Amino acid sequence: MVPFKMDLAGKTAAVTGGGGVLCSCMAKALAECGANVAVLDLKKEAADAVANAIVKAGGIAMAADCNVLEKDSLERANKEICDRFGGIDILVNGAGGNHPKGTTSKEHLRPEDLKESGDLVTFYDLDPKGIEFVFNLNFLGTLLPTQAFTKGMAERGRGVVINISSMNAFTPLTKIPAYSGAKAAVSNFTQWLAVHMSKVGIRVNAIAPGFFLTDQNRSLLTQDDGSLTPRGNTIVSHTPMEKFGSPEDLVGALLWLASDEGAGFVTGTVIPVDGGFSAFSGV
Repeated sequence: MVPFKMDLAGKTAAVTGGGGVLCSCMAKALAECGANVAVLDLKKEAADAVANAIVKAGGIAMAADCNVLEKDSLERANKEICDRFGGIDILVNGAGGNHPKGTTSKEHLRPEDLKESGDLVTFYDLDPKGIEFVFNLNFLGTLLPTQAFTKGMAERGRGVVINISSMNAFTPLTKIPAYSGAKAAVSNFTQWLAVHMSKVGIRVNAIAPGFFLTDQNRSLLTQDDGSLTPRGNTIVSHTPMEKFGSPEDLVGALLWLASDEGAGFVTGTVIPVDGGFSAFSGV
């Protein structure tokens, strides 16, 4: 599956959100390069499925249920990983997502919308609790696991953190202000943390995926027959490569950033993997 193999034998990688479409692919790629992989997910059955697939393919993996917003859950997972593998060398902060309560109904606010009631959600109707949920899941869901899983790295003087940002951090998408703002915070935090951790040997970078079909967005971007929705068409038309990414498209950047041999002098970067979306002005 991997486009090239980095030697990660003897390393242990923890992947939060590891039961999801994108991060399960990352977990499998890390295992294929020889890393011991801890698949962490809020849903234990999802983590089990990925870990079992890795083991069946000849890799080494364990699964644990983990809530990235609860310190006790994170500390318990950290202990399980350290007891099994001796410590963590690579952390992939993949847990995240959006919520309908942080989303507007329309791309633009128009005068008539101010008089409309019913199911329409304008900027003025956004639920603070929904905004808070999205910020917590994406930003605190990156910060708290980093606190829990990197202390051992700092003590050993080496380690790698790879955060998952988004194209929304570069150019906010319409309708999803909470998610766009939260991912911008992840990118900023990546740079801050890279500087902060530079004296204890921890490199910190982020991958900013463009548009990939996942369980969360598939119904928004595709019809039941597989054709694109209007929003899906807009995205593809603004992506110079004219397609959505596949999970495997993230593997090259992941393995490069994870390897000290390949990216030993790389820290504080946010790498777009987006088919050219961030380079296209729309004209």
